[in-house]
Amino acid sequence: MILDRLQRLAAPAVVNAKSVAVIARSGALDFKRPDRLVQSARDMRSYGPLASPLKGSARRFPDTIAIIDDDSQITYRDLDRSVDQLAAALHKRGVGSDSVVGTLCRDRLGLVQAMAAAGQLGARVVFLNTSMSAKQTADVCAREEISAILHDAEFTEAAAAAAPQVRVVVHGEAGNAESVADLIAEGANLPAAPRPSQPGSMVLLTGGTTGLPKGASRSVSNPLDAAGIIERIPLPLNGITVYAAPMFHGTGLSQFLYSMTLGSTNVLRAKFDPEETLAAIEKYRATTLVLVPTMLHRILSVPGNEKYDTSSLQVIFSAGSGIPISVGNKAIERFGPTLYNFYGSSEVSVVTVAKPEDWIASPGCAGYAPSVVRVRLYDADGNVVEGPDKRGTIYAGSSLMFDGYSGGGSKKMIDGLMSTGDVGHWDSDGRLHVDGRDDDMIVSGGENVFPGEVEDLLYAHPKIKEAAVFGVPDDEFGQRLAAVLVLDGGAEFPADEVKAHVKENLARYKVPRDIHYIDELPRTASGKLLRRNLIADFGGTAG
Repeated sequence: MILDRLQRLAAPAVVNAKSVAVIARSGALDFKRPDRLVQSARDMRSYGPLASPLKGSARRFPDTIAIIDDDSQITYRDLDRSVDQLAAALHKRGVGSDSVVGTLCRDRLGLVQAMAAAGQLGARVVFLNTSMSAKQTADVCAREEISAILHDAEFTEAAAAAAPQVRVVVHGEAGNAESVADLIAEGANLPAAPRPSQPGSMVLLTGGTTGLPKGASRSVSNPLDAAGIIERIPLPLNGITVYAAPMFHGTGLSQFLYSMTLGSTNVLRAKFDPEETLAAIEKYRATTLVLVPTMLHRILSVPGNEKYDTSSLQVIFSAGSGIPISVGNKAIERFGPTLYNFYGSSEVSVVTVAKPEDWIASPGCAGYAPSVVRVRLYDADGNVVEGPDKRGTIYAGSSLMFDGYSGGGSKKMIDGLMSTGDVGHWDSDGRLHVDGRDDDMIVSGGENVFPGEVEDLLYAHPKIKEAAVFGVPDDEFGQRLAAVLVLDGGAEFPADEVKAHVKENLARYKVPRDIHYIDELPRTASGKLLRRNLIADFGGTAG
């Protein structure tokens, strides 16, 4: 205990030294220009993480194209100017450091302008999920006390139901409402908005696939905090990043802010299309692709995808859920050693990253933690779990942990580390493997089963396009395993053959007793499987 206490006291100085080294190597800050370092630190303390990356790159790379979307492109200089003007107009309407601003937008230039302008005013920005219902949107806006909302015209009904004091249309016909374009034009003739007294912050919505999503509140005022994400993900300086994952999700947003800091060109699309993503990689000679595993699977499933030249890719950043082993292996076969499997959460932020060499050595692994992140496994009694192949709940800690849920509460803590809610184990080389959510574990006849192992086996079968496994009530065994399959094309794979395939490769108690077939698995807009929907639909039936 005394040693742990001493380590915690010494940790800030050690972490800061490591963080400086990491950021210097990445090129995210210009260490050759002390004046720019001072400006960047001042911007982060004043504006926070949503506006300061743009400010820094507008100084360093003013003529570089910052954003390419479906309709336009803009340099860092012009983007920064438009954000200044939008901030001035919003400030005139009372938006400031005491405001909570909601964004309800597709991935476009307008979303970037909206979030950066709100951050520049010191506001708290809530990234609203575009797949929520109008009622969910209104309820979240009420809970978060949103006073201004910037939204695409297609979400007018949901935005109107929220009834904020300020409502601005970001994209599409504004009707009787004000538009971002109007405010930017107006702001050109207004005095600049003053620097806020406190940095802007953000809220990402997490969970809530049914009911009301939780808000994970996060504030960052130290540019060194980004080292945890940067260290094991080598995005190039002045690269070209294509986004498949939406920016209201932490996967897309984290890499967007990182890429902006590096002065990269960011290629945004309002909606994900797997073949259009491949075409964008080829057209723009993309160096980085940001996605979630479901999107990676769909890209690999595009007929004739090999016709697209993707040789420029250096990093495929995947996060949000585990990558099926067969999908990860296919990705490395198709795109080369470019796959970076990020494991973390909205609450904990980064936990570990598997680099391509980690995946090749141990397919399916979540890799190693950055040097500024602490990771431990604990058993149910709070004891540290050490050694290979021993399961425990995963806890992690770094300067990027969230501030708590905006509606109150937080995650369980032990020794200054926060629970991820996942169960995992170390392998013999110290890599982390995530076995599954602790609440997804199926106890059947006294045996513990995590769905991921069975799903990995099913995904690898050529007749199966997608698979989901879950537990359903059973009078004899407590729970039994059920599987829902999406077959590839016109394939036929009868239930008895599916069961025989699993039995040949895994223990008998891991064989699903119920097999169901559907056309598409239910997922959130960010690609996470809605397992609870499948349990509701198939939990009481045998197939």
